[in-house]
Amino acid sequence: MTLRGLLTAASVLTLAACVAGPPPEIATPAPTLPPTFFYAPDRSEAAELGSLLPWEDAGFDALAQQALAYSPTLAEAIARIEQARAGAGRAEAERLPSVGANTSVTSTRTNPNQFSSSLPPGISFDTERVSYAANLTARWDLDIFGRLKAQQRAALARVDAADASARGVRIALLSEIAASVIDWRTLEAREKEIRSDLVAAEDLARLAGVRERAGIAPGFDRVRAESSAATSRSRLSALASERARLVGRLVALTAQPTAQVQAALAKNDGALDLPAAPPTLPSTLLANRPDVLAAAATLAAADAELAATARKRFPVFDLSGALGLLAFGIGDLFDSESVVGSLAGTIAAPLLDFGRIQSEIDGAAAEKKAAFESYRGAVYTALGDAEAGYGLVAAADSEAQAAADEANSLQRAARLANTRYEAGLADFLTVLEARRAADASGERAAAALGRARRARILLWQALGGSDWS
Repeated sequence: MTLRGLLTAASVLTLAACVAGPPPEIATPAPTLPPTFFYAPDRSEAAELGSLLPWEDAGFDALAQQALAYSPTLAEAIARIEQARAGAGRAEAERLPSVGANTSVTSTRTNPNQFSSSLPPGISFDTERVSYAANLTARWDLDIFGRLKAQQRAALARVDAADASARGVRIALLSEIAASVIDWRTLEAREKEIRSDLVAAEDLARLAGVRERAGIAPGFDRVRAESSAATSRSRLSALASERARLVGRLVALTAQPTAQVQAALAKNDGALDLPAAPPTLPSTLLANRPDVLAAAATLAAADAELAATARKRFPVFDLSGALGLLAFGIGDLFDSESVVGSLAGTIAAPLLDFGRIQSEIDGAAAEKKAAFESYRGAVYTALGDAEAGYGLVAAADSEAQAAADEANSLQRAARLANTRYEAGLADFLTVLEARRAADASGERAAAALGRARRARILLWQALGGSDWS
């Protein structure tokens, strides 16, 4: 075919492919978010986002560092990033020429009867021949219509998605550890309050026993006082199962043995603060939440995949060449006459595929639609989590304050009843009822305070978990 014929064929193929038109347009409008969070605090009382984590707790700090270094879940997420980067490297390499080399030794034996016996006189040929070859080959897809470039964009977007997912794993890991450590500290505070109730109940039981033996009080008073002490012991024993569950959870999160986890939990520097909730805008969730970033990157990858699939309808321009040596004797391999070569240009385009490529395009378009809806879902999930987080902090703080006020009031009433009893102004039943009412009030206050601290971890995670130490 002449050069003019080759150019004509290329033009026809190009025009034939272009008739199919561009890929379908999939609308991806940005989700509309409210200007502020409904439960967000005033800026005058707000704190930094990073302060919501209990970094001042030495036990949490030690366990968090161990988890970041040894967690299998986090290591798996990092491996996913490396896998995505390898895919991006392959996509980039596909746009460059590929160069190869090969050598061969070929032995051929020919049956002379295949040429019949009518050869001219004096004409003969070797029935056995050995050839020696060494070649350098090259191939390059010119990617005129950008199919390989779109595939590279998709691969790079997958790297971003893997990176955001790994960040999400890290945030979830720190959140779980922080919540578990707070639950452990809450157990310690509850145990302290229960032991205080137990001491008070045992004192009443001894006093009731003395009064019973002196004949000035019925045995029923002693029984009721002892039942109150038994209730405190039962509550105290129930904490053991909660401790075992928390230790097991921390072993799984940190990938550390039980002894090391318990040693870290033993590092208690005292009570934790209750920082105010940090102010932020819903729009910042798009920049902070890893799941939103991962969904946005997945949408970008789906868009690039759609573009790459649509470009399958266009011609592929391929250049290939080879330069080598071919000789039929090992000593002649490097003679100038042994140099051989080839150069070829190929144009290939689909003309009639009965809808195969269009089906792939429709599938890629549907994938992009699904990715966009997943992105919208991630945005509104983030918005809902943040709203719930702010509301939970406000409600938990109110509950903790009310529980503390209740405990203080009931403990004061118990002390007052005991003072009146010692002064002869109240009977033993009044003291016992006041003590029973005060029992567990301190434990309830400690549990409510723990829930308030835990609510801050949920808010930290909902807001994207940035600004960690």
